[in-house]
Order: sequence, then C-alpha cells, then structure tokens
Amino acid sequence: MHLLVTNDDGLDSVFLHELVHALLAAGHRLLVAAPAGEQSWIGAAKTRHRPLRSLQADRGFGCPTWSVDGTPSDCVNIALAHLLPAGAPAIEGVVSGINIGRNTSLAFIIASGTIGGAWEGALHGLPAVALSQDIPMPAFARLREAGGKPEPELHATVRLSAQHAARIAPELLAQTPPRSFTVHNLNFPYPAHPDSPVRRTVPAHNILPRLFAPADADGVHRFDFTPGHDLTPPELVTDVAAVAAGAISHTVLDYRRLGH
Repeated sequence: MHLLVTNDDGLDSVFLHELVHALLAAGHRLLVAAPAGEQSWIGAAKTRHRPLRSLQADRGFGCPTWSVDGTPSDCVNIALAHLLPAGAPAIEGVVSGINIGRNTSLAFIIASGTIGGAWEGALHGLPAVALSQDIPMPAFARLREAGGKPEPELHATVRLSAQHAARIAPELLAQTPPRSFTVHNLNFPYPAHPDSPVRRTVPAHNILPRLFAPADADGVHRFDFTPGHDLTPPELVTDVAAVAAGAISHTVLDYRRLGH
C-alpha cells in the first residue's frame, strides 16, 4: 500500500522510526510527515493563527520525509494537499504512531494527538490507524531522562510492536471502506511478544480528574497528572484490560456513531 505516516512525538522519535522501518520492510511505499517537535495531548488541533513551515528531512528512511512545525493534524492535512511527489500514486491510508505511551480509555482517546493525526486522514475520506505503545511509568521516566533513547528491553518491545503494526495495520486499512470516518486504535502491551494476541475492545469509561497543580504565588498552574477512575460496566472488554493482560487492543472508533 501507499501510506502516509505521522505521529505526535515528533520526527526524531525512535518509536516512529521503528514503525517506518517495519512498514518499509513489509514492502509498503511511504510518505512520512511528522511534527518538528513533540505535540502530545493536542488532539485534533489545527494551527490557525500562524503560518507553518514544511521542510524535507533526511532520516535515512529512503522515502519522502518531511518535518512540519505544527500538529499531527497539520502534518496530515499539508502532506495530502502539498507534499505528495509528482506522479506518485494516491495515498491509500494514514498510519499514526507509534505513540510513546498507550492511548486507551475515553480520557486519553479524545486528547490524543496520535489519534488526532489518524482522524485527519479519516476526514479526508481515508482509512486510518492509530498505534500506541504501553510503557510502565518507571520505564517512561527513564526514557524521558535519556532524551527519548529507549533502554534495550523497551526498544525490543517497540521493535516487536512495529512488526505487529506492519502486519495488522495494512490489513485493517484494506478492510475499511473509504469515507467511513473510521479510525482503528491499536495499543500494544509491555512487553510485546511475537505471539501477542489481538483482542477487540471498547474504550474504558475513565473519569480523568485534576490535571494541574494548585496555583503558585505567581498564579501559575503546572501540569500534575492524577490517575482517573474506571466506571466501565464489568461485562465490557476494554482496551485498558486487554493491554494489562498482555494483548494487543483493537478498538474501532466509528465517528458516524456520535449522536447514536
């Protein structure tokens, strides 16, 4: 397939690089357009109040690669309208990720820049897949301290998840009709295994409370994440539960169901 790849952690994310290498190894043709810097938790935001710059960027992929100083949605919108090489076949699907951290539950799905990039593809009538990697909090903290360079165990899991993604995502894209306003949300467990099963899930119904600390003396509120509360009915198989059990969670986000 001819795929557009983006993410929300930025063009230099190792997680994105592993996904690109896996998709190329599987024989797919790619156009990569990713944010110049991290754009996490930005949802489907578009940049309205300043001009954006897109620059060709060589990351050794061997495919057209662009850095855009905007959001994941900006990247997809600009790539589909302006960055496709002359004479290239049309893009057949959008793949967004692999995100650093899982995007499970309603609390995170709505805010996710990774899912926002995939949703932008769906708004263009294309099938789309969002990919995210669960990471234990201690490993996440060490990844941040190391400037985004994963330790060997995490890197091995991301590489396995990318291989799963290169197999599963194109199958889902091929099965999804155009103009169906559908995003497939895949979350990979930690650790991932070659035989990690895929489970069809629904988003967990999480309440996400306070995200900011009380104001300091200057009236500044700093980000201070507080875990939420799961209100999901017990009979539902959720994305959170599937990933915790070591499975790959597959949630179908059909935006046509909004209002039903």
